[in-house]
Amino acid sequence: MTLTEIRRAAQNGAVLARVHVQVESAAPKLTREQQPYCELALADACARMTLRVWSDHPAYKTCSALTGHEFIELTAEFHTHSQYGLEARKWTVRPLTDQEKGELLRGPADLRAKQNADWEFVEKTIEIINDPRLRVLCEAFLKEWGDRFRRTAAARNYHHARRGGLVEHTAQMMRVAKEVAPLYPQLNLDLLLAGILFHDSGKLWENALSENGFVMNYDERGELIGHISIGLELVNALWRRLSAENAEAWKNLVPASEDVRLHLLHLIGAHHGELEFGSPVAPKTPEAMALHYIDNLDARLEMFAAGYTTAKPLAERIFDRVRPLPGNLVKALDKFHQQSSSAKEDRRLL
Repeated sequence: MTLTEIRRAAQNGAVLARVHVQVESAAPKLTREQQPYCELALADACARMTLRVWSDHPAYKTCSALTGHEFIELTAEFHTHSQYGLEARKWTVRPLTDQEKGELLRGPADLRAKQNADWEFVEKTIEIINDPRLRVLCEAFLKEWGDRFRRTAAARNYHHARRGGLVEHTAQMMRVAKEVAPLYPQLNLDLLLAGILFHDSGKLWENALSENGFVMNYDERGELIGHISIGLELVNALWRRLSAENAEAWKNLVPASEDVRLHLLHLIGAHHGELEFGSPVAPKTPEAMALHYIDNLDARLEMFAAGYTTAKPLAERIFDRVRPLPGNLVKALDKFHQQSSSAKEDRRLL
């Protein structure tokens, strides 16, 4: 089972399961009574959990010797703790074989299929961009940075915080944009789609995962200047190179190439919506405002979906708050289903 499947099953009581994970880190710690223990951060393609190894556990020495990045199988009785979330009891560990490691890195079949479909959708959507400058820019980005893009998370914690999560987030935003744009004819769909592709492009450094693991290392460039600034720098560098290569073809296009560049940069810089959330400028064009709300919509609905499987239940159909959502989660209303004629007849007989 995956960690997500185990966490979902453990909400209904203890579950005996095996999970394949990577060790993100192994940290020696002390209890309040100053007794040593080891805290392992474990991750698979979709989720994370913490395993605390007490000093009297038979595997304490083995786990204490881990340095991070190892791949293991954890067999345990899993349960949900009201304070600490998913925990393991009566557990054992063993190293994964090379074949098992390869299967783990490919991710669950359903997630792998979804991310492949999302990637194809991003590629096909870029093909419909009419403005040749924006289309060439997007194609050059995917050609040069596509492999890194496909293993990047959309966030470190809050939403799509998994290997390939940025592709999922980008594809869904593009789907929303294509549905919304016909309703608001003033929107420049070419610009909006390009802005969606590039709005989080700086996360290829801020939230990149390694080629052979689920560990999201910290990157000095990401820490020092952040993904918005990196995205602005990336687009400017690509634009300068491509505009030099296509100077003759682009010189008489309308709108002017410099205007296109500035508006695209504005979408990247303004996508957080407010200065207090990290944007250097607030949205000042229809496309910038649309991108900001589409980004927020997809991110927050993803937080709801994940929250229903990870948040602590407070009462029937009520779950603890998942930050940065504004309050406790309440189970969504089930969709209406038309009753069959036979069901209606049964109700009349009752």
